[in-house]
Amino acid sequence: MPLDPFADLPLTLPGADREGHRRTDPGRLDEALTDLATRVLDVTAGRVQTRDGELRLRPATASDADRLVLHLGRLDGGAVLAVVHDPPSPEQATGEEDDLDAAASAYLRRAADELSVAQASLAATAVALANWHAAHPRCPRCGEPAEPAAAGWVRRCPADGSEHHPRTDPAVIVAVTDPDDRLLLARNQGWPEGRFAIIAGFVEPGETLAAAVAREVGEEVGLQVEDVRYAADQPWPFPASLMIGFSARATGTEITLLDGEIAEAGWYTRQEYLEAVRSGRVRRAGRLSISARLVEQWLGRRLDDLDDRG
Repeated sequence: MPLDPFADLPLTLPGADREGHRRTDPGRLDEALTDLATRVLDVTAGRVQTRDGELRLRPATASDADRLVLHLGRLDGGAVLAVVHDPPSPEQATGEEDDLDAAASAYLRRAADELSVAQASLAATAVALANWHAAHPRCPRCGEPAEPAAAGWVRRCPADGSEHHPRTDPAVIVAVTDPDDRLLLARNQGWPEGRFAIIAGFVEPGETLAAAVAREVGEEVGLQVEDVRYAADQPWPFPASLMIGFSARATGTEITLLDGEIAEAGWYTRQEYLEAVRSGRVRRAGRLSISARLVEQWLGRRLDDLDDRG
């Protein structure tokens, strides 16, 4: 049976019922906080807690109303709320921490890889919303402090009445191959030795997705691409992106590092890639991410199946 690396792509399958139509119901949070069936997910400094591969959920308490409460949806017959304790730092809220492996977003990625589909979605949504609230405390129109509304899905300015919603930044990520079907891998400046990935970047205003693919590849490694094909997409709230995956074919092979973002890049045959991963020269991405699944599509096998014998 052909490999479909996107069939179980995390964060893309149905999770909890978000009950978007009930977010503006008067007293919705008060009702949920007093319901014995409600479960609470604590978010502290951009992190959630897990135990034995499951989220640590608890009953609601009266003191929860004194903190930022976010209505995540309904699961297993009851509401699920996120209660934000210590807010994430500005670096955590924007995903710009210096230590990528110790970052709160990296912690969530590792935790989400062990959770069920529904729980991974809850955890990612809770952290993404907490990050957004921490990064946008004031009204962008007048600068006055904004207040949470719509069960945590809106911030409303009490001074001018404007409402502001969580943002999602579209980004393209592309597995580029050359005429010999070798895969392009690159290491960003600031990444540790051995951490390589495929090319990715944010979509700019007035740009199509295919145009963003071509621009990012050209800016980062000086290559032109053709045959840009959509593969899959994945919400990536670390902190607030939607990753849209593609494959593309480079028209040439000469790599030129242009914009200063890439420290090194190179072409890999399938055998060279396997040997590099097994030797530790290339650290493969975890299967939580669409990046790993795009590599699997090219490789023709699951990354989790790699061992010294395969």
